[in-house]
Amino acid sequence: FFKKATHTLYFCGMTNFRFILVGLLLFVASVSVTVAQNGVTVFGIISEAGGTDVPLEFAVVQVVETKKTVETNAAGEYSIMLPANRSVSLRLVRVGYKEATIPVSAMTAGTKMRLDIQLANNASTQEVVINGIRTAHDGMVRENVQQLKMLPTTTGNLESILPHIALGASSGTGGELSSQYNVRGGNYDENLVYVNDFEIYRPQLVRAGQQEGLTFANMDLVRDLSFSSGGFASRYGDKLSSVLDVKYKRPDSLRSSVSMSALGASAHIEGSVSLDTNGYRKFRYLAGARYKTTRYLLGSLDIKGEYLPNFADIQAYLTYDLSRSWQLGVIGNYNRSDFLFRPTTRSTATGLIDFALQLYTVYEGQEWDQFTTGMGGVSLTYLPDRKRNPFFLKLMASSFLAQEYERFDILGYYLLGQIDVNLGNDDAGEITNVLGTGTQHQWVRNYLQSQVTNTEVRGGYEYQKPVTNPNLTISHFVQFGVKAQFEDILDKINEWERLDSAGYSLKFDTSALFVNSVLKTQNTLTSQRFSAFLEDTYTWRRTGFAELKATLGVRASYWTLNKEPFVTPRAQFLFKPLNWQKDVSFRLATGLYYQPAFYRELRNIYGVVNPNVLAQKSAHIVGGLTYDFYAGARRRIPFRFIAEAYYKQLWDLVSYDVENVRVRYAGQNNATGYVTGLDLRINGEFVPNAESWLNIGFLHAREAIDSVQHLKREIGDTEAQPVKDVPRPTDQLMTFSMFFQDYMPKHPQFSTQLNLTVGTGLPFGIPNNNVVYRNTYRFKAYHRVDIGFSWRMYDPATSKPNNFLRFTRGTYLSLEVFNLLKVANVASNTWIKTVYAQQYAVPNYLTSRRINLKLRMDF
Repeated sequence: FFKKATHTLYFCGMTNFRFILVGLLLFVASVSVTVAQNGVTVFGIISEAGGTDVPLEFAVVQVVETKKTVETNAAGEYSIMLPANRSVSLRLVRVGYKEATIPVSAMTAGTKMRLDIQLANNASTQEVVINGIRTAHDGMVRENVQQLKMLPTTTGNLESILPHIALGASSGTGGELSSQYNVRGGNYDENLVYVNDFEIYRPQLVRAGQQEGLTFANMDLVRDLSFSSGGFASRYGDKLSSVLDVKYKRPDSLRSSVSMSALGASAHIEGSVSLDTNGYRKFRYLAGARYKTTRYLLGSLDIKGEYLPNFADIQAYLTYDLSRSWQLGVIGNYNRSDFLFRPTTRSTATGLIDFALQLYTVYEGQEWDQFTTGMGGVSLTYLPDRKRNPFFLKLMASSFLAQEYERFDILGYYLLGQIDVNLGNDDAGEITNVLGTGTQHQWVRNYLQSQVTNTEVRGGYEYQKPVTNPNLTISHFVQFGVKAQFEDILDKINEWERLDSAGYSLKFDTSALFVNSVLKTQNTLTSQRFSAFLEDTYTWRRTGFAELKATLGVRASYWTLNKEPFVTPRAQFLFKPLNWQKDVSFRLATGLYYQPAFYRELRNIYGVVNPNVLAQKSAHIVGGLTYDFYAGARRRIPFRFIAEAYYKQLWDLVSYDVENVRVRYAGQNNATGYVTGLDLRINGEFVPNAESWLNIGFLHAREAIDSVQHLKREIGDTEAQPVKDVPRPTDQLMTFSMFFQDYMPKHPQFSTQLNLTVGTGLPFGIPNNNVVYRNTYRFKAYHRVDIGFSWRMYDPATSKPNNFLRFTRGTYLSLEVFNLLKVANVASNTWIKTVYAQQYAVPNYLTSRRINLKLRMDF
């Protein structure tokens, strides 16, 4: 495999990037690996019957014939090995629930089958409900992150894996240096992120991916994640694009881990302590610390100098079971990011085969940025034991504080020249025509402090309607929530930029000396937001016929700053035929999604705040299907295929431009638009016990600024033609991503993880003149391949008893190659202006090829 992969990827690097997509798809389709295994793996989730779908922890699953036994974890998950080519029975036991015995037919070695089971409580007339892969609730894509930890990533952040597993997600112009992501034509600020129901906020002043540190979610602490790319339920907040819902572990035993590499290190510990004899009162702890440095990666950029990035965080999640019905939870995080940069020189070449430019710059000065965030939250959950119609109540309070500093004082002396591209000349590759020389002096002293404090109460009640038909289940699950949020913003802007070309200061004037731009403002905002939601999930299920879930909800919100109230209804419908031979479910979602402005949307490029900005508004309609199937002649391989088509109508938009990962808003509701597209995804075990994901998306995102007649000039046209709309900054026709895993036959301890990303170019325009001719240019296509080779040095199940690493639960050594094909992807442009007002766009490239060695030890 390794030899074949190397030759395949080398061939791709020598051809157009489009052949990467075709070649790797053919390669994946051609992979056929036979692995000798001794048994059959059965796995799944055990939950409560009756429409609640509550996962059952500590349920015992036993193979009657072999007496082998396992217990379900906090998520109700289990996995057990059965003997091959032999019919057996599974016995399921859980206190308070009816015992069940499930016959399992004989299967060949290497087969892996998912078996989801619902147990009825002792008061129920039901016995047991057996399902295959069940319908996902409200269209959320759910993943266990265990295998995703092996994905080769430069950031180490959870969000960086989303473009490889989620529908319609892209890292945008930030590329591999960024953990920010946009979804289905939205920008980085249009995504909701929750960790254990607490909303998480992102820094506001980050300009470029290299400044980004560690995001909130710690991969070592995460149990699973759920992601919706649009059309999500009312219980989630008010954003235009997506929801990332992260759940941390609920530890039941002492575990820990340590990992280290050239990009940083991390450690975590988890466990639980019983405080009484009956086991009802438990204290559970989960804590982690991380350190990250990207100095090694940044050394491959065109701008040479001294990079000193240091990012660190520490966080903990503690829970205490006050009684059988009450649980107290506390979460805390402290995150510090320091980015110090002293540039020295830059040499960048760009252009075509018949016209090439080179920018050479010598620098003085430095950049020093500091981003410090702290978050603390407490929750109190009431979930009483009830045989019928269970309910819950959850009280939450949290506070988030961010202090962000930007300090620039960088003086660059540049020369822009035309390169001789004639290979037969003695001066080939040398500058033969100087197009411009000058100076760029950037001075910044910006400070932003954001404090967000909120309190929230949530609750839910499930009503199971009595029915006489034992094959029929009807239930309602009603949820509600009320939230109050208080915001304090202090923003100090003090920056200017001086441009000099050929000894003349720009903007050039014979009677005065001007600098290019000056911003000196101070803004203070204090406001309150109030929101509430109510939703009902109606479930109708008739065994052997169909299952229907309809979630109808409504949100209401009010912001004291702009005094705008609004009400947004939302609906999701899921239908799953149970009498079809094929396991297919259908989804339809629609509703209104309004996004009240946060501080950055209120501030325009001149630093002026408009407190009257209304919420940006959209109407979503999403339709799709999920198809679970098995493929393979020798063994049954489970796969899941998801297809979704969507349309979003947008109005009251705040137009913006994107510079690397910084979003610069117009500070007013001045645009309308729409987004439409199609997302396709397939995931499954192309190789036993190694799941892989393939995603492809097609997108068309357009907008029109109010009272502006947009123009477009095609190649060869002498006059510009009027157009009714123009590309949004996130308009990306096609994106393709793949995360593929494999291991060596007969040596599964050696594995590989291949990460491929391909995307067509994003649009951009000329700075300070991107209105009439808006976003008329595009960056070149983004394509990148990362690959990791892993060696499982110790595994208790397969390694020798005298292995020198037997003091660990598992030890892994990985060799990661980032940007295997050494592709020069573009993050943004540096614009060089001559004294004659001519402008040249010189690309700012992302990182080149780098090799990283990573060691992870689990205890």
